[in-house]
Amino acid sequence: MITLYAFGPAFGLLDPSPFVTKAHMLLRMAGLPYRCDTTGFLKAPKGKLPYIDDHGQVVADSTFIRWHIEEKYGVDFDEGLDPAQRASAWAVEKMLEDHLYWILAHWRWMDDANFAKVSGLLFGKIPWPARPLVETLARGKIRKALRVQGAGRHSAGEQLALAERAIDSVVTLLGSNDYLGGSNPCGADATVYAFAAGILCPAFDNPLRRKGKSYPALDDYVARMQARFPAPAGAPATTAAMAG
Repeated sequence: MITLYAFGPAFGLLDPSPFVTKAHMLLRMAGLPYRCDTTGFLKAPKGKLPYIDDHGQVVADSTFIRWHIEEKYGVDFDEGLDPAQRASAWAVEKMLEDHLYWILAHWRWMDDANFAKVSGLLFGKIPWPARPLVETLARGKIRKALRVQGAGRHSAGEQLALAERAIDSVVTLLGSNDYLGGSNPCGADATVYAFAAGILCPAFDNPLRRKGKSYPALDDYVARMQARFPAPAGAPATTAAMAG
């Protein structure tokens, strides 16, 4: 059985990381049985999650996990899409992963109230007085990454304007379709679901969530994906409803 290394369910999400959530959904969409292991972060080949162990073959990064599934198991996640639709789906996926992700990370890590929740999850087991030092170092690392990437150089208003354009684009492309791929999900739907669920997560109060909640279709989309791809045996379901 495939082992998916993850942080584990939290805040009503399959995983607090949208990339781990994406990997969960890709495995479900492919119909592959898998188990979840939350003890693998320190052994992560690229120093981050997710990665999988597929009968001894270790594959790191959600995109390479997708390509591994397609190559080894003969799955075409974009079956039925023409070349232009495949290109559009790829562009949406990377807009979310390489652009919107950093704004989502900013609101989780740089907002004090939200960071307290993240810290409780990630560092709650670290004893005092070491925990404050670990928190400061981790938060500083994220702050530096945000600035290097560029998102951290923008004001909160500028970040929100960029995020709103991304969310508007996704909702526009969904239109009246059930999925980004049309009547059936495509590979990018795993990413769209992961980010939509993360944005709508009621545990984090921020302008991104308020923007996402202004689109009832986004809530409906998340519910539709959850219903179509429920948790298999050995994998976590969402721990709470997205609504709220």
